[in-house]
Amino acid sequence: MAKKPNKHPSPHRRVVQFVQYMVSGGVYFWTGYLAFFVFYSLLHWSLWWAKILADVVGWVVNYALQRFWVFSSPELAEHRVEVTGRYAVITLIDFLLDYVIVRELKVIGITPYIGQFVSAGFFTVWNYVWYRWWVFPETHHLRGRPVKSVSRTAVMVAQHIPRRVK
Repeated sequence: MAKKPNKHPSPHRRVVQFVQYMVSGGVYFWTGYLAFFVFYSLLHWSLWWAKILADVVGWVVNYALQRFWVFSSPELAEHRVEVTGRYAVITLIDFLLDYVIVRELKVIGITPYIGQFVSAGFFTVWNYVWYRWWVFPETHHLRGRPVKSVSRTAVMVAQHIPRRVK
């Protein structure tokens, strides 16, 4: 008989997951921060373009760490398109919020380098909530069933994602 998925992971597992989230968030932050330094200070790009490219560099690293390490789950592999789409949506929202935070702090005289630390503090909490319960959920959002028990067709219909016709 197949083992049922644990609906309530142990508190220890949650602590380990949060530590992994913080480590991967640090890798994302410092990767993007270094890229921002190169684009903004060394190449003298505008704040807009430097932030966009630095964030893209960081997001690639972040997605890999979050998906395959922090929120790793065999059930999520069956929903790669849905998970990636959700990550893209929250990432676009994050970019706009991040840019506004950094830009507005720059307007009042705070360097974008410090502004990124302020922004990172906000996104540490914001993204953990979104990643854990929406982007990389342990259960699917249809009636709380485990991800693997929901067919791909049901997910596509529920999410209004057009199906590819072969």
